[in-house]
Amino acid sequence: MKVLVAIFIGGGLGSVSRYGISILGTKLFDYKFPIGTLLANLLSCIVLGLLVGAFQDKFNSEELRALLILGFCGGFSTFSTFSLETLNLMKAGQYWMAALNVIISVLACLFILYMFVQKSKVI
Repeated sequence: MKVLVAIFIGGGLGSVSRYGISILGTKLFDYKFPIGTLLANLLSCIVLGLLVGAFQDKFNSEELRALLILGFCGGFSTFSTFSLETLNLMKAGQYWMAALNVIISVLACLFILYMFVQKSKVI
């Protein structure tokens, strides 16, 4: 039960953080490109990479791992919003922007995680 509560709390904190990043990204960059979601996903991968790669051995409880990795990073990243925004770009006829969103998001996130976890036990 403690693990579920930890995931719940971490997910809420991650979701609120993602919302803040999305609002900030929209205010700073007035583009049709979904920069807020991209920033949230990239930052989430950095946090996840640090947690899994650099601090993997520092976790002394299942609840802490659940709070930070499953909860916070799960709530902070957003595949569903990324997918919807990409679809909306396609519906608006902005196929190059949609393709760019997919390519940057997927490759950058994979690269970030690879760089952080390449020396850990995860890979």
